[in-house]
Formats: sequence, structure tokens, C-alpha cells
Amino acid sequence: MTTPVHHPVEGTARPPRSIRALVAGSVGNFIEWYEFGVYGYFATIIAANFFTPEGGSDVEALVKTYASFALAFFFRPVGAAVFGRLGDRVGRRPTLILVILLMTGATTLIGLLPTYATLGAAAPWLLTLLRIVQGLSAGGEFGGAVSIMTEFAPPGRRGLYGSWQSFTVALGLLAGAGMAALLATVLTEPQLNDWGWRLPFLLTLPLGLAALWLRLKLEETPSFQRSRNQPPEAQGHAHEETRPSGPVPASAPAGEVAKAVALGAGRLMGWSAAGYTFLVVMPSYLQNTLNASFQQALIATVLANLGFAASIIPAGVLSDRIGRRAVMVAGAVLVAVLAFPLMHLLQDSGSPTTAKGLAVFVAGAAVGLMAGPGPAMLSEMFPTSVRYTGLGLAYSLSNAVFSGCAGLIITEAIKRTGNIDIPAHYVVVTCAVSTLALLTLRGDGHRRALRD
Repeated sequence: MTTPVHHPVEGTARPPRSIRALVAGSVGNFIEWYEFGVYGYFATIIAANFFTPEGGSDVEALVKTYASFALAFFFRPVGAAVFGRLGDRVGRRPTLILVILLMTGATTLIGLLPTYATLGAAAPWLLTLLRIVQGLSAGGEFGGAVSIMTEFAPPGRRGLYGSWQSFTVALGLLAGAGMAALLATVLTEPQLNDWGWRLPFLLTLPLGLAALWLRLKLEETPSFQRSRNQPPEAQGHAHEETRPSGPVPASAPAGEVAKAVALGAGRLMGWSAAGYTFLVVMPSYLQNTLNASFQQALIATVLANLGFAASIIPAGVLSDRIGRRAVMVAGAVLVAVLAFPLMHLLQDSGSPTTAKGLAVFVAGAAVGLMAGPGPAMLSEMFPTSVRYTGLGLAYSLSNAVFSGCAGLIITEAIKRTGNIDIPAHYVVVTCAVSTLALLTLRGDGHRRALRD
């Protein structure tokens, strides 16, 4: 077996620098997904405060809340394009500093925003505007964070380092669920609905300042520095021969980059859809469709996120040994196989609580098999000159369509059809398509050096 090596991209980073990059990249992801998790967990309360004028139904308000949720996701690709271009031209470090400032400011302001009862029709519009700012900044977060993690990663550990992006997603969602469960326990329902829901959003301010401090101390990646110093005509000379499913050549035209972005989004489709269905939309589904209490719904979601978190890093490590394709395909197939049994178990009021808890834990762990190797897989698809933009766009497009719309699609489809198995149908179809896209991955991509 041959292992083409073009530049010592991964080996140039000393361990302390790589660890600092890992922490600085992870903390922004944690804040981003903490906030998005909190918004999902408090969707029913936010709906009542911002989207329920007199005469409006609870279901209608929830659909509007998820529409605002989806809108923020659709601005992620815009953020990925704008900040990705900036990050590929100016640098990963300054772009990530700007991104964390925008995310922190917008999230804090949501916690201070007057409700519909106080401000009238302007309240939902202002909330939506802040969600758009969050979407733009979140779109710029992923590409930069994964770029610095994988470009600083030691040889043979890209899967491990990239998996920390997904792991901090799980930590953020767990932190959001934990905060929601804590508030639901210590506050009365009127207190939670009135002002308690604001506290998780306001907590973002100190978290964001800590992230800003870490990123101000961050160094630029060796890959980016070399790419800046290398003449354009030299950037495509040493890349390996590629096939349509392989990585994009360093000198590839925009059309080839666009095809790679679309393929990358397809490879992430199952992760995006299943992740948000099981990890974020679950509370509202259990409450509004299965009549579970807020506390019961949160416990189920926490267990799913614990399973997700438990499998991510082992999956990343395993992908460094046997390849991204094998691990991610296994995850997509397992999620598709488990989707209907899981839904039927949750719908059965006579099923033991322990069995339901174990089922959602296993479902979360199956999603983690896709999430662990996913960031490294995307990073390996693009050269340094377009890596921030390319992988950011692939991720944000997949999330915009299949994550951001998950709550809206599932809630509206159940409302129109009365079929409570809609979440399972959604997950099975997306994972099936994702499996086909993942099968086009190179088997040895994890052994090849990142290209300048």
C-alpha cells in the first residue's frame, strides 16, 4: 500500500499548539450548539411567548417557532460562504474571533428580548432577526473550527481531533438539556414560562467571553501560512490523481469545488437528519404527539445525547484505523434499522421506562458513529485554499435542509397526516441516501496527508 505525502501538514504542529487549537476550536462549537439546543428544548415556551397572538393555536405557534428555527439554518450557508471566504483569504484565527463575537451578542440579546405581550408583532420579527445573525455566525464557525483542528492534528489523528467538534456539539446539547431540566425542576411552571427560559440564553455571555479569550491566544495554522506563501501556479502540482468521488485538486475550478460541496452535504445528510430528530426535536415530539411531560421529554433527550456523546470520540479514533467510510456507513445503516422500532417503543405506553431509555441511548450512539469521523472526512475533501469555505458550505447546507427543517417538517407532517411515525420515515430516507453517498468515499483517505 502506498501513502502519498505532499507536505508535512499534520506533523508541523507541536502537541501544545495542537491542543490549544483543539480547545479554541471546540469552545465555539459548544456555545453554538448549547444555544441551538436550548432553543429546541424551550420551543414550546418560546412559541407561547413570541408566536401566539390572541386566537392562535399552540400547534400553529410551534410551527412558526420551528420556521424561525429553520430560517436561522438557511442563513448558515450564507455565513459559511462569507466567513469561509474570509477565513481562506485572511486567516482562520481572525475569522473565528469575529464569529464568536456575533454568536455571543445575538444569543445574549435573545435572553433580553421583550415578548409578544410586551412588544406586540415586532417581538417575533426581532427574534427572527437575531436567529438570522446566529445562523450567519454558526455557518462561519464549523469550517474554521474543523480547519484548525485537522490542520493542527498530529499524523494519523485527524479523526480523533475532528471528532472533538462533534463531541462538543453533544456537550453543548447536553448542557442545554441539563440547564432546561434544572430550571424545570427548581422553578414553577409560571416562573419558567415568564422569565426562567431567559437564563440559559444570558449564560452565553460569560461563555462567549471565555471563548474570545482563547481565540485571541490562538496561532494561525501552518497549512494556511504555507498556502499564503505558495504561488498559485505551484499549488496544484503535487496532488494525487483523483477520481470523481475523491478529494478536490488544489487547482480545481469552482465547478469541481461545488460538486464536492454537494457530495459532502449528501454524505452528512443522515447525520444531520437523525441528529436533530433524535437529539433536538425529540422533546417537542414527545410532548405534543405522545403527551409526555416536559421533564419526561428532557430525560429521554438527555439519554439520547449521552449515547451520542459516548460514541463520537471512539468513532473518530476507529476511523483513523479502518477508515471514515466503514464507520460512517455502519452508523447510517444502524440508524435506519433502529428508527421504526424506536418510535414504536416510545409510542407504547406499556413499554418499560428502562427499555425506552436504553433505546434512545443506542439511537444516539448510532448517530455518533456518523458524527465522529464526519469533520475529518470533510476536511480531507478540500485543499487548504478552499477548505474553510468548502467544508463549511457542505456542513451548513446539509444542516440547513435536513436539520433546520426537521422540526418544521415533522411537526407539520404529523399535523396534516396524523401519522406519528413521521420521524422514523424521515430518518430512514435520509440515512439511505447518505449511505449511497458515503460509499463513494476512498477507503484510504484517512491515511493521506491534507493538501496545501
